[in-house]
Amino acid sequence: MKEVMIATRNQGKVSEFEQFFHERGIQVKSLLDTTEIPDIVEDGLTFEANAIKKAVTVAEALGITVISDDSGLEVDALDGEPGIYSARYAGDEKNNDDANNQKLLKALEGKAEEQRTARFVCVLAAAFPSGVIKTVRGTAEGRIAETLSGTEGFGYDPLFILKGEERTMAHLTRAEKNQRSHRADALRQLEGLWDEWVLEHEEEAKS
Repeated sequence: MKEVMIATRNQGKVSEFEQFFHERGIQVKSLLDTTEIPDIVEDGLTFEANAIKKAVTVAEALGITVISDDSGLEVDALDGEPGIYSARYAGDEKNNDDANNQKLLKALEGKAEEQRTARFVCVLAAAFPSGVIKTVRGTAEGRIAETLSGTEGFGYDPLFILKGEERTMAHLTRAEKNQRSHRADALRQLEGLWDEWVLEHEEEAKS
């Protein structure tokens, strides 16, 4: 395998994969490198379904191995909301962080600390040209703060306090976040399984 496509136009996400694959002699490309793939409608009912749809769509179009992700926030007191709708929690406009955070605060108004448990979720899906499809699910457990705090990060970071922390994720350095985030958890799992997945793909391609 000479190259892998990361199904995103977010350079930050691409950078997180580059070191992992560079060590394996694999070149990383992203949707920033092609105009052939239109925006993909994420209409699945789970993180896994959305991640798989993106990976398979791009893999079928380009004929190479593709990795995609879908991520979001699950709040226990809200029955897992906002979940797959995290980016559009407050409405149709995607990634309106302020509106999403304010809606979440209102939804949890009056809830005690022990009722504010939540987790960030990141599902990575790998689609190989042989038809082999694999997923891993990374999580970061914590709780929702009562007020916004911190200036780093994005999304729900100013409200999310990792388990064992008193600071929100918006106070963590990039290095700290890269070690403790849901995506970091998923990447560690990917690292442990990648060689096994590649072997399965190669055997399937021969059959």
